[in-house]
Amino acid sequence: RALFYLLLCIPWSSSCPPSCQCTERAGAKAVLCSSRRLEEIPKGIPRDAVFLKLDANSITRIPSNAFGHLSRLEELDLSRNAIEKIDRAAFRGVAAGLRTLDLSSNRIRNVPKEALLALNAKLRLADNPWHCECALQELLWEARLDPDSLQDITCHTAPRQEYVGKPLLQVLDAGVNFCSVRQRTMDVVMLVAMFGWFAMVVAYVICYVRHNRDDARRHRDYLRSLPSSRGRAE
Repeated sequence: RALFYLLLCIPWSSSCPPSCQCTERAGAKAVLCSSRRLEEIPKGIPRDAVFLKLDANSITRIPSNAFGHLSRLEELDLSRNAIEKIDRAAFRGVAAGLRTLDLSSNRIRNVPKEALLALNAKLRLADNPWHCECALQELLWEARLDPDSLQDITCHTAPRQEYVGKPLLQVLDAGVNFCSVRQRTMDVVMLVAMFGWFAMVVAYVICYVRHNRDDARRHRDYLRSLPSSRGRAE
């Protein structure tokens, strides 16, 4: 019974996920979960964790609020996983304090830019099968990317085959603007929609005019079929 009460007195922050190792680094808690064959982010990560290593696992997705309870987190390593999907609110709760976020060597093709632009952290995004598009271009312009990893952000797929296999930075330096391509596409869609709407209006006007003309003709024929006033007088 004494042991039971002793366990109750231990703060939750001192717990550690069974698949991880928790240590102290200069008075800051480090949670080490590298190479543990994890397929998802483990439960029970201490709230006072400052360093969190989840690299070299098999994690495929970062769900919303995955780290929301880790308000003191400064460094997060998610490299060398199998991450394909990152939710928009994946890093909600750690945006203000996070200093580095490593997402390199995953399977990320695209990511909601809102998920990363809200961060003040230095980002590592190299060695992913990126689809080069406007969102990735905006991310490159607006996010705090690690300069040493910029050349390794490569176009795995792109709107044009000539960009495939090239570093995104090199493609952009050549004058390519993926956002202008999207804008032109939107302009074409709007033009087609406006043309369709105009064609519908014209068709309606033509049908309306024809309908009124037919009504007028039927009305004239009806009036002609009526006996004249002179014939009624006789």
